[in-house]
Amino acid sequence: MIYLDTSVALAHLLAEDFQPPDSLWQETLVSSRLLQYEVWTPLHARGLADSHGEAAHWLLGQVAFLELTPVVLKRALDVFPGTASPRTLDALHLASCSYLVEQGQDLRLASYDRRMNTVAQAMEIPIFSLEASET
Repeated sequence: MIYLDTSVALAHLLAEDFQPPDSLWQETLVSSRLLQYEVWTPLHARGLADSHGEAAHWLLGQVAFLELTPVVLKRALDVFPGTASPRTLDALHLASCSYLVEQGQDLRLASYDRRMNTVAQAMEIPIFSLEASET
């Protein structure tokens, strides 16, 4: 199971310099419900909801969502291991990852965010190799 971070979703939707491999979309994908907001907010802010809306709906339809339950929110309040501190929304994503791992899920994080990957590794959450290809 792959935990899909917003950085990967937006890179795919906005055709950024790096694109996740096509094989990613064949995996079982999961993310926090937060992903929906982190995808739609920048699309609306950039005036891209009409041109990118269908692709966003498709992408989000590939993902199983984990709700921000009290257990997940409580974990986000705790100290994270390692020397890098996660940003607020990253802490919520990492808390979601941690919850899934604690539930026995075989999970890897797909993220282009170096800080988030560093914290995830300190939490012993494996990283999905994106091996991005330049566009």
